[in-house]
Amino acid sequence: MKLKVIAFMAAAALCSTMAAAAKTDGTTIKASDSKITYIGRTEVKDGSVSFDWTGVYAKVRFQGSNLNFKVSDTKKNYYNVWIDASMDTTPDKVVTVCGTDTTIVIVSAEDIKARYGKDKKAAKAPHQVIIQKRTEGEQGTTTIFGFSTDGEFLQADAPKDRIIEYIGDSYTCGYGTESSNKERFKPETENQNLTYACAMARYFDAEQIVIAHSGMGIARNYNGNVKGYFMPDRYLQTYDKEKDVKWDAKSSPLKPSITVIYLGTNDFSTGMQPAERLFVKNYVTLLKEIKDNYGDDYPILCVAPKNDLLMFDYIRKALDTCGLKNVHIMALTKSVHNNDTDMGADGHPNYAGHLKKAHAMIPYVSTITGWELTGNKIR
Repeated sequence: MKLKVIAFMAAAALCSTMAAAAKTDGTTIKASDSKITYIGRTEVKDGSVSFDWTGVYAKVRFQGSNLNFKVSDTKKNYYNVWIDASMDTTPDKVVTVCGTDTTIVIVSAEDIKARYGKDKKAAKAPHQVIIQKRTEGEQGTTTIFGFSTDGEFLQADAPKDRIIEYIGDSYTCGYGTESSNKERFKPETENQNLTYACAMARYFDAEQIVIAHSGMGIARNYNGNVKGYFMPDRYLQTYDKEKDVKWDAKSSPLKPSITVIYLGTNDFSTGMQPAERLFVKNYVTLLKEIKDNYGDDYPILCVAPKNDLLMFDYIRKALDTCGLKNVHIMALTKSVHNNDTDMGADGHPNYAGHLKKAHAMIPYVSTITGWELTGNKIR
């Protein structure tokens, strides 16, 4: 108990420090302002924007010397921040979000000076910042109340034409991607931006929407039984951790181009697996939920994980019996990455392992969507 209290006090002190450092003079807008672009499942209420799914990100454009936001978090989350850059593998900084009604500096005058040096023209030009939640819903729900700057806010970039929706488990969350294979999981080393999902989105110049939760399965969660709450249930939710707020895909302005399902590892965890009949039933339920959101012709790619080839048979049975069109399957095998240098925390792939998965999946997405393969580096 003493360790937990000390950790909580340290986190609270950190948020208090960030609040004291933030300057809020200037222009303030609500988090729900139409100038801001959000990618991912969010809920708007009284001008605030709340979310907990991993990988949710916001694009904010401003002209000024600083950018802050007023925010609360039910636990503690980590955010990648890019300044005048795309969502590449290395962010300009990582921001910790915790506490209640905390005003946090996202971009400071020092950040802009460090980026542009003596180029005063570039420093004074409009800046677009991307803020991405890199930790999953288990780490808490974030509510943004508003943004402030000493200058003015401008219209951020609209969502790209290409959007990939991912449904997955800890692999898609980026569990342990920044850890060595000798370390145990820590939230600060979870980074959804270093997953196969982000690598594929970068390659195709697409946005990503992520519906993923560590330990989730189709009909059995990690080390669990077949009685529980599974991804076909969770997929219907606005929040990862809130069952009662349902997602209305038809009213959302974000319309994915394809959904990639990468599930099954936890169903077959700890030397057990659900009966084929139950797995197939639940998998078909998930497929029909996706089709109900986006239409009968909407494409879905189902990825069979590498852990057990029986999963491929289970998933293929679901596709053969679902009666749906434009649903596709591919399988990863144990040779897709090694179990040493490609591994991070607790038997999960690191960035190198995720890149190899992305290399395997990209040709399938290209064929299904018609998006041509390019000379872009997969990163």
